Amino acid sequence: MQILQNLDKIEKTPIYVVEEAALKRNCELLAKIKEQSGAKILLALKAFSFTASLKLISKYLDGATCSGLWEAKLAKEFMGKEIHTYSPAFKDDEIDEITELSNHIVFNSLNQLNKYKDKALKKGKSIGLRVNPELSLAPKALYNPCARFSRLGILAKDLQDEHLQGVSGLHFHALCEESAESLELVLKSFEDKFGKFFKKLRWLNFGGGHHISKKGYNVDKLIKLCKDFSSKYNLEIYLEPGEAVAWQCGSLVSSVIDIVHNEKNIALLDTSNEAHMPDTVIMPYTSEVANARILEKNSKPKQDEHSFLLAGISCLAGDVMGEYAFKKELKVNDKVVFLDQAHYSIVKNTTFNGVRLPSLGFLRENGDLELVKSFSYEDFKRRN
Repeated sequence: MQILQNLDKIEKTPIYVVEEAALKRNCELLAKIKEQSGAKILLALKAFSFTASLKLISKYLDGATCSGLWEAKLAKEFMGKEIHTYSPAFKDDEIDEITELSNHIVFNSLNQLNKYKDKALKKGKSIGLRVNPELSLAPKALYNPCARFSRLGILAKDLQDEHLQGVSGLHFHALCEESAESLELVLKSFEDKFGKFFKKLRWLNFGGGHHISKKGYNVDKLIKLCKDFSSKYNLEIYLEPGEAVAWQCGSLVSSVIDIVHNEKNIALLDTSNEAHMPDTVIMPYTSEVANARILEKNSKPKQDEHSFLLAGISCLAGDVMGEYAFKKELKVNDKVVFLDQAHYSIVKNTTFNGVRLPSLGFLRENGDLELVKSFSYEDFKRRN
């Protein structure tokens, strides 16, 4: 990561630092997939809506997929390309503005379709329906949109030909950090259940959760799946990755503010897993740290290593990032860099416990560190 050669430029922590060079690499890969597959690719703002990067991303992708009014407004202001908006349920006091902003509007239920369809069609918008293919390989129930009792998407048994009057496309989202092979399995179920409707449509959206930029992802298979589906049914294909756009593009840089000992060395940092890296708690997973290795349970450091529990500044007892082995002993004011903390971190962070929000930095390809935004007590007060 380029950040390690530029730590001396960071004056205050905590700070998320997004790296322009890494972001461009991911976008170039997605642009190659667009070109070779014929599919359109949208940025899922729910995963990554770092405004300083959106103009760069818009040079490579076709637009953004949004989860509601505020994301649609952000996409309009900072990207200015296609805007696709889906919500589990749109609200009366927002739908008019959403309709104005969006190119595609995807409804989650037949109730919402019937309620807002005419409004969208009068504005010349393309209408879609989210459907449930009833198959997902998501790693746990929390991330499985096709689980039993799911509120997300219409079941095949409930969809009839007459419901598709005025509808241009079907959308599904069934993956979470998944492979092209997983997509192939989901597409089989999707085709089996909903293929009879495809002749009435103009587009299909294969959703997000494609781990495209992860090492080892079968890009060629993804390209083939998109091309084959498009050719077979004469339909435009959309993909809407979020994490794949920002994968391994950013870090959360923190500082050691105290070191205590209670059977183990514990380094207290000016950050918090609960507030600043919530997915490490929710999924859960242990974040990689630069120049350190994760010590698994019951494992011990090597003779030339120094082990530390890394812990947050909040009062939550479980605000502990994990145990790590370092080549050098940690000291107060040392910087600790949590890797791959751009997607689902910046968009999810909170001021829990009054912890300061991390600043936002953009590390340019030439090594210049741009401080995009910093936060103050006034930001905390406005949120409470």
